[in-house]
Amino acid sequence: MNSLFTIRNLSVDVINDLLSSARVYKNLIESGLQVPEIPKHTVGLLFFENSTRTRVSFEQAANYLGYKCINFSGSGSSMKKGETLKDTILTLKHERLEAVVMRHEASGACNLAAKYFEGPVINAGDGRHEHPTQALADALTILDRKGKIKGLKVAIVGDVTNSRVARSNAWLLSKLGAEVRFVGPRTLVPGQSSTLPATVYHDLRSGLIDTDVVMALRLQRERMDNGVVSVSEFRRLYQVNRGSLRACAPDAIVMHPGPLNRGVEIDDLTADGPSSTINEQVTNGIYVRMAALAWAFENVPAKAGSLK
Repeated sequence: MNSLFTIRNLSVDVINDLLSSARVYKNLIESGLQVPEIPKHTVGLLFFENSTRTRVSFEQAANYLGYKCINFSGSGSSMKKGETLKDTILTLKHERLEAVVMRHEASGACNLAAKYFEGPVINAGDGRHEHPTQALADALTILDRKGKIKGLKVAIVGDVTNSRVARSNAWLLSKLGAEVRFVGPRTLVPGQSSTLPATVYHDLRSGLIDTDVVMALRLQRERMDNGVVSVSEFRRLYQVNRGSLRACAPDAIVMHPGPLNRGVEIDDLTADGPSSTINEQVTNGIYVRMAALAWAFENVPAKAGSLK
């Protein structure tokens, strides 16, 4: 069985297999066809941070696969009584869950959970570290719109420092041959950016020149120290809107992993316009999470290999 902690440590072959499987599931479901019978499993959804898109899409993915979901939140658990993460994971293991999907505020928490769970663990976002299934959903969306990833120029704009999505996307897109750019103020682009496969720009227009894909990120104020950034200043200098998009390629698409702060990192006309893929990213999240869950139990759709 397989665990999914990071994109950084996945091979290109595994990434392509996951995207191919997601495509199979997408084609089946959107054609109104039945997902082939596979062994049924019980999956725990452990969300220690708030989530709408990721939690619901994992639940929907499990439903399509015929898996049973057990929902679990930190606020309603014995961790509020002082129980450690280790003992919580051991409890769930001995309650016969077969896999765990986990979101946690601490980077590396999923790796710790896997040590004690001894079954598949899928990272649904850990601290500022990674969010691998979101990057897979974004890659599938780019493939839908552009037909390829190799050779594209992709700008990730905004709060890169606090974004696990930015890190997973940088690894995935660069592995598949895209040029990745981080664009934002010095306070919001990580000091260790040289270790990530992206070029840093602090001027928005320079960072957007000739880009094919622009991904806006929200300001994660819950992870910031007070006074790190002025919202009004950020809006003025880094908002993705019709004006800033003039620097991009004419057919550039606009992405956002959500949730949106409308009027801050992106304006309404852009978020709801024809170049926006935001709703497509949400839908594709279901299919890549189906692929991730099936892959965790080593169940791959029969035709996935032919779509690579």
